[in-house]
Amino acid sequence: MTDTAPAYGLWLLVVVNSALFIMFAFSFSKPQTKRDWRSFGAFAAFVVALFTEMYGFPLTIYLLSGWLGNRYPALDPFSHEAGHLWSTLLGQKSNPHFSVLHIASTLFIAGGFIVVAKAWHVLHAAQVNHELATTGPYAVVRHPQYIGFVAVLLGFMLQWPTVLTLLMFPVLVTMYVRLAHAEEREALHQFPVRYADYAAHVPAFIPHLGGDGGRIRH
Repeated sequence: MTDTAPAYGLWLLVVVNSALFIMFAFSFSKPQTKRDWRSFGAFAAFVVALFTEMYGFPLTIYLLSGWLGNRYPALDPFSHEAGHLWSTLLGQKSNPHFSVLHIASTLFIAGGFIVVAKAWHVLHAAQVNHELATTGPYAVVRHPQYIGFVAVLLGFMLQWPTVLTLLMFPVLVTMYVRLAHAEEREALHQFPVRYADYAAHVPAFIPHLGGDGGRIRH
C-alpha cells in the first residue's frame, strides 16, 4: 500500500470541472434555436466525456493498459501522469503539466474561448441592430465562433486524449461546418447583396495571410 492520492474516482472533480467549462461556454454561445442547442449539447457531451476519463473512470487507459504495460514496463498506467498519453507515447520523462504539449493545450483552450467571447459580443450587437456581423473576429473569418470551439476541442485533446473524445471530435467539426453552411444560407437570404460581398472578401474558416481579405465594400 502507498499513501499517494488516488488518480481516479474523483467524481466531484468531474462534476465541478464539467460544470465550469459548460457554463463558461454557455455564457458566450447563448443557444437559442434547436440547432444551437444540438451544437451546444454535443460540446457539453465532449466535455463530460473528457473529465469523466480525466478524473473519474479511465476507460481509455483500461483499454490500453495491456499494451502500455508491455511497451512501458516501468510505467504505472493508472497514474494521473500516464493519462497524458501524448507525453507517454513521446517518451517524455518530466512532469507532463509543464511540457510543450500542455502549454500548447492551455493556449488553444484559452485562445479558443477568447475568440468565442469576442465573436459573441460582435454577433449579439449585430443581431440587436438587425445588421450583419462583419467587424472584430468577423472581419477576419466568417465563422470565428466555430473556429474558437474547435480550438478548445483541440486543446483538450492535446492535453488528455481519449477514445471517446477522439471519436467525437470529427463529429463535432462536421456539425460545426454544417451549422456554418446553414447560417450562411440564412444570412444570404436576409442580406443578399451585403452577405454575398462579405463572403467574396472574407474566408469562411482560414484567415487570409495577406492581400485585401476582410475589406468589405459598403
